Formats: sequence, C-alpha cells, structure tokens
Amino acid sequence: MKGLVLSITAGQGHNQTAMVISKRFNECGVECKYLDVYKFINPILSDSVNKIYLMSTKAIPKIYGGVYRMCEKRGVQSGAGIHGLNRITNSVLSRSLIKLIQKEKPDFIICTHIFAALLVTYISSIERLNAKTIGVITDFTIHPYWEDSLLDYYIIANERLTIQGIKKGFPENKFLPLGIPIGTKFSRKIEKSKAKEILNLHSKHTILVMSGSMGFGAVYKEIEELDKLDMDFEIVSVSGNNKKLKTKIDSMETRKKIYSYGYINNVDVFMDACDCIITKPGGLTTSEALAKQIPMLINNPIPGQEDRNVEFLLNAGAAMRISSTNPIDEAVYQMFVNDDRMKLMQEAMKSIAKPNSTQDLVDFVMNGLE
Repeated sequence: MKGLVLSITAGQGHNQTAMVISKRFNECGVECKYLDVYKFINPILSDSVNKIYLMSTKAIPKIYGGVYRMCEKRGVQSGAGIHGLNRITNSVLSRSLIKLIQKEKPDFIICTHIFAALLVTYISSIERLNAKTIGVITDFTIHPYWEDSLLDYYIIANERLTIQGIKKGFPENKFLPLGIPIGTKFSRKIEKSKAKEILNLHSKHTILVMSGSMGFGAVYKEIEELDKLDMDFEIVSVSGNNKKLKTKIDSMETRKKIYSYGYINNVDVFMDACDCIITKPGGLTTSEALAKQIPMLINNPIPGQEDRNVEFLLNAGAAMRISSTNPIDEAVYQMFVNDDRMKLMQEAMKSIAKPNSTQDLVDFVMNGLE
C-alpha cells in the first residue's frame, strides 16, 4: 500500500496538516509521500499564490473577508473543476502531477487544500484513478469551492459540520468527522508540574501567547496589556517565524517574567505546562488546544475561515473571544478569578476534541484498502 498527500502553500496550516498525515502513515508502515503540488508544478506559481494569500490576509483582511463571504453564497457547482475555464487551467497545471501519479501508482490520495482537490478531481475525469481520494478540510467550517470537487470522502473537524456539507449538495455518507489531523503527541498528556519542570517554568499561573507559525497578531501590545494586570502570573510568548517580533519582545521591560521564543517544535509540552492560551483561531492550533484541553482566549481572526472557527468554538462553549469590548486583561481576569469557568470550558473542549484524528484517518484508510 502506498499513498500521496497533496497540499498547497497558503500560509503553513495546510502543509503542516499534510506532513502530519504522511508522517503517521510512514510510522504505521505505509509508504506515503507528501507533496506541495504547486511547488512541484512551478515554484514561481507556488511563491505567487502564497504571497497573494499572505498579502490579502495581512494587508487587506477586510477585503479578503468580503470576498470569502461572497464565495460562501455562491451556488452549488459540483464538479466545476472539470468544466469551462477551470478545466483549461487544471489541464495545464495537472500535466506533471498526472505523470507522477502514473509513476507512483498510489492506492490513496489525500488533499489538504481545495486547489489540490480540484486538480485531483480534474485528473479523475480524464484518467482512471485506481486510488481512493480524500479531502481534508482544515477549519471548523466547509470552505467555499470544496463543493466543486468530486472526491470519495471528506474529513471534517466535527460531526456538527455535516449539515453544512448537506446544504452544499454532498451526500451525508461522504463525510468523516474524524477531526483536523494533528500530531499524535497532542493525544498524550503530561502532568502540568512535570511539563513546567521540563521547560524550567515556575509553579504559578502561566499564559501561553501564540502568534502562529507566520508571526501574525498584535502580540507585543497584548503582552503590554497583560503586564499591567495586577495578578501573579508568567507569560510564555511564541513569535513563530517572526524574528522582528521576537527581538521586540526580548527588549521589553516588564514587571512579569516573560519567556520569549521564536519557532518551537514542542508546543504540546508548552500547552501542558500553561494554564491558558491566547491565540489566533487557526484550525490546526485550535484543534491542538482542544486535544490538550487548555482554555482558549482567541483573537485577531483572519476574516473568513477564522471567523467561522470563532463562531464554532464560541457556540460550543470551548473558547472566549478577546475584543474591544472584552479586552485581553478582562478576559484573563475572568479566566483566572473563577476556577469553575475554566472547568466548564475544559468540559466543552473535551466534548468536541478529536485527539486521535490522525490515527483515526490512517486506520480508516488502511482498513478500507486491506
């Protein structure tokens, strides 16, 4: 048995999900390759798509959000990737991928980005694919254009999202509510005291402030506000790949102890060590937090898919939102002053968490192809 996991770079979430999936298959003895499709087809195209995405979400987020909402309202066009202009575009882009698929002869193909799914949909319309095709939707919503794909199955974050797919014209049995795939390490719990010891943190309340892998968010201002709060806690700041932000935080003069990090690969341990997390509501990070049941204070959503993540998490009682009317200091105060509030949130998180999402996906594929 062998497989391909296809992604496209638009930020880092889709790629991280794809790498987690392919890694787990290989750990389970299944040959599985991860491929950044556009980078494979044309590196210039890949860089352009990523730059446009980052520019849209950072420089003109309101316009990005408006376009996203317009796309949500479009009609159902099942299989649109094999018709009209989409067909012409995909016919050009798919040539190299077709050759790779013919060479590798995968038993399954998993797509973590809609663009990859549309390419596979087109290829399946002109070539006989002897492979199961699976789409992985990496937010707590079903993004626009997934309804244009024709894959065998779709992994969604939660069973509560099935209704969205039905309204988009999908048969209900195509949805597998296994959860957004996350690293298997997030399914294992380390005692808080042990995690603090591993990270050399003190035995007091600790807040984890995340800006995402790309360093999004107004982290500097958030830490300034937290430092003014007359409560005894420490702050762990993770700046991702944003070196300028880390340097700025390193130079801060604060009353409270600040542990400043750039990119880290042991966020699971930090989640076990800390008492709450302040983060953007990306699908991957929030899924990891749900698995660890670390109370979430969410902020700075990218208009569009992250707005939908916020809605889902708030409606489930699994997070608190930071806003102009519920500023960060008040949100943290509410969280720490009332243990019952934290316990209720953790119970809500437990009810929607999918800590074994990646293994469940691997098991589904392996059992179905035996």
